[in-house]
Amino acid sequence: MANQQAFLDRCLEAKEAASRMRAPLIIHHYDCDGLSSGALAASWFEEQDRKYSMRAVRKLDEALIKELVGEPEIIFVDLGSGSPFIEELKGNVIVIDHHQPQHKSHLQANPHLFGFDGGSELSAAGCAYFVFRTSVDLGIVGAVGDIQYPLRSLNRIMLEEGISQGKVSSSTDLRLFGRNSRPLKQLLLYADEPYLPGLTGQEDGCDGFLSGFGIPQKTGDKWRTYSDLSLEEKKQLVSALAQHLSSRSSPEASSRLVGEVYTLLSRPQGTELSDASEFSTLLNACGRNNRAELGVAVCLSRAGAYEESQLLLAEHRKNLRAGISFAVKNTQDFGKFLLLDARGIISDSIIGVVAGMVHPGSRLKPILALSLEEEGKIKLSTRGTRQLVEAGLNLGKILSEACAAVGGVGGGHNIAAGATIPENRLDDFLLEFASRL
Repeated sequence: MANQQAFLDRCLEAKEAASRMRAPLIIHHYDCDGLSSGALAASWFEEQDRKYSMRAVRKLDEALIKELVGEPEIIFVDLGSGSPFIEELKGNVIVIDHHQPQHKSHLQANPHLFGFDGGSELSAAGCAYFVFRTSVDLGIVGAVGDIQYPLRSLNRIMLEEGISQGKVSSSTDLRLFGRNSRPLKQLLLYADEPYLPGLTGQEDGCDGFLSGFGIPQKTGDKWRTYSDLSLEEKKQLVSALAQHLSSRSSPEASSRLVGEVYTLLSRPQGTELSDASEFSTLLNACGRNNRAELGVAVCLSRAGAYEESQLLLAEHRKNLRAGISFAVKNTQDFGKFLLLDARGIISDSIIGVVAGMVHPGSRLKPILALSLEEEGKIKLSTRGTRQLVEAGLNLGKILSEACAAVGGVGGGHNIAAGATIPENRLDDFLLEFASRL
């Protein structure tokens, strides 16, 4: 049974432990949740006028742990709970994480330890918020970036606190990226969540679609955005998009068009930074293009960071669209699961994101996606559905066990997990994976 008060007490204990540190090393993951949670911890130390240093990593493996032996003070955020190697560290260590724990060493603030699901009820950024009680907008960004939508349980409590603080507002609206910042044609042309068949990447298709029901793309010399439309025009556009998706994709895809959206009121309005979903994509663009430090700088409002991140964002979304296009055509049914073999095609830094985008929540099988990580190794990313998890699926546990059988390392959440295996053990892994589903 979930124990909210015990979890909050542990968060307070972690904060008190952090306050006793002189100059900790903050080690965080490189994706959106890792960047926002790492930045949230950094913001607290800056508010306290305290020293700290930061390091973004892709995974917490044995080699990295050996590098860290001897570090006197470490705070892990968005990793640590799932790595048994962390037990080797003897210094002052705090773990702020939301992955399924594989050990109980060191002080851990982790919702799983108190009966909450870290895959759907609280992200690492949310956990960091409850520890440090600052930068609630970054907590919301991390949750949205970790696909913990709609926000519920501890995430919901965080949202309500953000609303009461005047830092966040929520409403029901179109969820396409760029609704506040992109001209209408670009809104459709570059859509990838959900992917719009016949519109995404098709200029003529977008022009024809918009002209088909008479919504002007310009007012004078100014290109109109979705936020510029009248209420009636918005309803007309959303209805037409829903019908388009239902006929060209699936009813489930159309259901993802509209939902709860979160506006970050303390960030520059009319930019990606004012929308939690768009902010999360911006951070993923930084982290997954080897510029994690830039993502942290954006979170901390460093001068010039947002402008510099725009170039990475454009490249990131271009890579995502190309990845989705490949995945839609090349995902195979392997009986118990779907397989996307994208080795040499889709980067290991975005393979998990692509797998999630092409795996609608209505699918009754998990998807396993493959990419190349480094010479001789394969990166694995798996995604499931809420329905499968409710029926007992735990991808983090399955991946951990299957990888251990073939000399790999893996783990994560029940609904999404990742791993690395030796390239020459792929066939063995596929058999191990399938046998556990």
